Amino acid sequence: MNSSVTEFILLGLTQDPVKQKAVFGVFLIFYLATLSGNFLIVVTIKTSRTLGTPMYFFLFYLSFADTCFSTTTAPRLIVDALSHKKTISYNECMIQVFTFHFFGCMEILVLILMALDRYVAICKPLRYTTIMNRHVCSILVILVWVASCIHSLAQIFLTLRLPFCGPNVIDHYFCDLQPLLKLACMDTYVTNLLLVSNSGTICTVSFIILLTSYVVILYSLRNHSAEGRRKALSTCTSHFIVVVLFFGPCIFIYTRPPATFPIDKMVAVFYTIGTPLLNPLIYTLRNMEVKKAMKKLWVGRILADLCPSTRYFLEDVPRALEKNMYCAALE
Repeated sequence: MNSSVTEFILLGLTQDPVKQKAVFGVFLIFYLATLSGNFLIVVTIKTSRTLGTPMYFFLFYLSFADTCFSTTTAPRLIVDALSHKKTISYNECMIQVFTFHFFGCMEILVLILMALDRYVAICKPLRYTTIMNRHVCSILVILVWVASCIHSLAQIFLTLRLPFCGPNVIDHYFCDLQPLLKLACMDTYVTNLLLVSNSGTICTVSFIILLTSYVVILYSLRNHSAEGRRKALSTCTSHFIVVVLFFGPCIFIYTRPPATFPIDKMVAVFYTIGTPLLNPLIYTLRNMEVKKAMKKLWVGRILADLCPSTRYFLEDVPRALEKNMYCAALE
C-alpha cells in the first residue's frame, strides 16, 4: 500500500518551455482529430443500415475503445504542457493505470475479433452468416469487456501493492507500471515478472495470433477471383497497418526487464495517441463502404436541415442525389 506519497509529478514529453507550447498545439490537434474521426465512425455505423455486418459491428467497438484509450492520456498531456504544476494525485494515478490497461486490452481483443471475422468471411464464406451471427458477435464483445476488466484488475492490484515513500517524480506523461516500478520502495523484480507475464504475454501472443490469421487468410486467397483477392487484400492491409503500429511499441515497452529509457515516452506516443488517430483514417480512407455510408448520412442530414420537407424522404436522398435531384425537386 502507499506509505507516504500522496501525489506524483509528471515530467511530460519535454521540459523546454518552447517545446511544451509545441506539444500543446500538436497534441491538441491530434486529440481533437481522434475524437472527431472516431465519433464519425461510431455515429455512421450506428445509424447506417448498410453497415450492419460483423466487421462494422466490431469496428464500432474499436472506435469506442480508441476514443476512451486516447482520453486516458492525451488530455493530461495537453493540460500539463502549459501547466506549471504538473502533478497527479495517487488516486488519479491508480485510476489512470486501470482505465489505460482496460481500454488498451479492449482494443487488442477487438482487433483479434476483426481478424477472426475476416478469416471466417474469406476462408469459410458459405458458413459466414451462420458462424458470425449477431448473437455470437454480441457474446464475443461481452467476453472482450470481461477479459479487459480482469486484465486491468490484475494490473491495478500489482500497482496498489507498491509502497511509495521516496521520490515521486515520474519521467513520463502518464502513470504506467514501468515508471511506477522505478519509484517503489521495494524490490520490484517479481512484480516486473508478473507485469511481463500479464501485459507482455497479452501483447506478444495477440500479435502472433493476428499475424498467423493474416498468413492463413493470404494463403486461402489463392482460390479466389482477382476482384475477391483485391477486396480481401485491401481490408487485411488496413488491419495489418493498425496491428503493426499498435503492437510494435507495446511489445517494446512491456516485454523487457525492469528498466526505463528516455525513448519510452516517444514510443508510447505511437500506441496511446498515434494509433487512435490513424484508425479512423485507415478504416475510412481505405474503405469505400464506410465512405459511401458517411456521405449518405451527413449529406442527407444537411439536406434535411436546408429543406425541411425532405426530412420525411431522407431514406430516398441518396437515390435522389445519384439522379442529380435537388431540394426544389423534392418540394
